[in-house]
Amino acid sequence: MYKHILVPTDGSERSRNTVRRALSFAKEAQARVTAIYAKPRYPTTYYGEGVHIDTITLDKFEKLTEEHAEEVLSFVENLCREEGVPCAAMALANDFPHLAILDAAKQCGCDLIFMASHGRSEITTLLLGSETHKVLALSTIPVLVYRSPE
Repeated sequence: MYKHILVPTDGSERSRNTVRRALSFAKEAQARVTAIYAKPRYPTTYYGEGVHIDTITLDKFEKLTEEHAEEVLSFVENLCREEGVPCAAMALANDFPHLAILDAAKQCGCDLIFMASHGRSEITTLLLGSETHKVLALSTIPVLVYRSPE
C-alpha cells in the first residue's frame, strides 16, 4: 500500500518511540523510509542601544545544528540498518518545522507521513498549535499520527 514513508524526528524520546513504530510499520509494508530533521535557521540579530547582541556566530550555529541533525538522523539510520529497512535521511533548514516536513514529503515523493502526535503540553498546543496539527491541515498526502505510550 505505502511504498515511501516520511518520518519526521526531533530526537526527543517521544520522537524516538515514533521512529521505532514507523520502522516496524515500514518493514511490514515493505516500504522505504526517509527521515527528516528540521533544522532551525540562524536567528535574527538584534541591536539595542547601539550594542550589537550576537550570542553565537553563523559558522558556529551552522556547525552545531548540523552536528545535532547528524546525531538525530544517525539514530534512525542505525535502526533502519538493524531492521533491514531501506532508508535515506535529510535535514532541511526552516523556522517552521511543518513546512520542512511538507517540503521533504514533496521533494522525496513520499506517499505517507508517519509522525508523533505532539511534543508539547496540552495547554501550549491549544494556544500555539502543534507541528502535527499544521501538517495534518496542509498535507496533500496521508498522515499517520502515532501516539506513543509514555
